[in-house]
Amino acid sequence: MNATREFDAADYLATPEDRVAYLEALIEDGDAMLIAEGIGEIARAMGASAFAREAGLSREAVYKGLVEGGNPTLETLTKSLKALGLRLAVVPAG
Repeated sequence: MNATREFDAADYLATPEDRVAYLEALIEDGDAMLIAEGIGEIARAMGASAFAREAGLSREAVYKGLVEGGNPTLETLTKSLKALGLRLAVVPAG
């Protein structure tokens, strides 16, 4: 009998291009919690401690803010995106 394993998005986020495509899909959905969780998945894929150092955040901020039910600050989000080589932008809807 073949065992199946639970899907883990972090297994598919190895390259910067994969990470950007994943975040674009989450942003298109528009759910703020999913976006934060997605950044958390990317952090796990990169190694949460290394990601936290690169972002200039505490590991606690990454572990608590970028998970299901977390409530990251705007600072956590902007620092996280900067660590990924990305930035927030405002564009007209539609």
